[in-house]
Amino acid sequence: MNTVFTDDRRSAGIGAGTIMLRGLHIDGALLTGILAILAVGLAGLYSAVGQNPALLLGQGVRIAVALGAMLVMAQVEPVFLRRAAPWVYGLGTILLILVIVTGDVGKGAQRWLDIGIRFQPSEIMKLGLPLMLAWMLHNRPLPPSFGLIVLTLLLIMVPVGLIAIQPDLGTAILIVLSGATVIFLAGIGARYIIGAVTIGLGSVPVLWYFVMRDYQKSRVLTLLNPDSDPLGAGYHIIQSKIAIGSGGLFGKGWLNGSQGQLEFLPERSTDFIFAVVGEEFGLLGAMTILLIYLFIVGRGLYIAAMAQDTFSRLLAGSISLTFFFYVFVNTAMVTGLLPVVGVPLPLVSAGGTSMVTLLAGFGILMSIQTHRKLLAR
Repeated sequence: MNTVFTDDRRSAGIGAGTIMLRGLHIDGALLTGILAILAVGLAGLYSAVGQNPALLLGQGVRIAVALGAMLVMAQVEPVFLRRAAPWVYGLGTILLILVIVTGDVGKGAQRWLDIGIRFQPSEIMKLGLPLMLAWMLHNRPLPPSFGLIVLTLLLIMVPVGLIAIQPDLGTAILIVLSGATVIFLAGIGARYIIGAVTIGLGSVPVLWYFVMRDYQKSRVLTLLNPDSDPLGAGYHIIQSKIAIGSGGLFGKGWLNGSQGQLEFLPERSTDFIFAVVGEEFGLLGAMTILLIYLFIVGRGLYIAAMAQDTFSRLLAGSISLTFFFYVFVNTAMVTGLLPVVGVPLPLVSAGGTSMVTLLAGFGILMSIQTHRKLLAR
């Protein structure tokens, strides 16, 4: 009887909100971090779009849709995700081929499909590839054999090649990182890592002379010396550095950033929104955003560590670290540490498909965490 009373008191102390989140398979800690970054993002975006309520409302609708996708994915059990993995990968590959054949062209790139809803199929692969690789490795001895590593690399190169020729270098890089993360978490030996790095470095001349386009080469050269073309290829980086540097420690104040408000800063609502935040909220504001991002990544890695099977552990780890790469590439790009590759700041930049993909991935993390608890009872 004492045990029953203890369980009742413990259940009563949980709180109605926590019980509701558990019933919806929502991880409260992860949701808190996501909502925090979304709130900061809306504040920064309102300034970046010139205080246009219509554009802000559009972003709010996209966030609502993305949160709905997160909620749906949180209900899907990891076992079902494992069974569906090859189908998701196959569908994503077919859609990428259709982009090449019949895709819409915008800003010099052929990346979109229009089936009543205009979207980028490459976003599907940000989840489809980790799902596929985790499915392949979950029931095999780890670390993987050399033959299995070669097979996984082939599975990575198919979507990467299809995305690179659109061209979309930023997304291709993120797809490579998401797949490589699964292989790394599977426990490959040091000799394979050294070999991969050696091959990567050796392929640089081939990429430079035979794969990369002129504007992509220009971005790399501009990184080394932005002042060589201050009104052309170097304009983005120069204006971004001016914005971030002028923010100082505390920033100029919300809606008071001169680079953003006077439209000196290009792509300020998408790729370079971090510069808007840095100018208006200063170093402290920028560091606050980065700390929230680190909290989200840390929670994701905790979920991966606590996962009950190899598939869930590899998938959760890949989703979490790929999100980290998203943040790192964008912030390094905006601060002039990496070339401009067109990667938005996750959950902050304006955009629909990327937002849905990211929050669907977090829904998968929540499913892995909450269904683990259910199985542990």
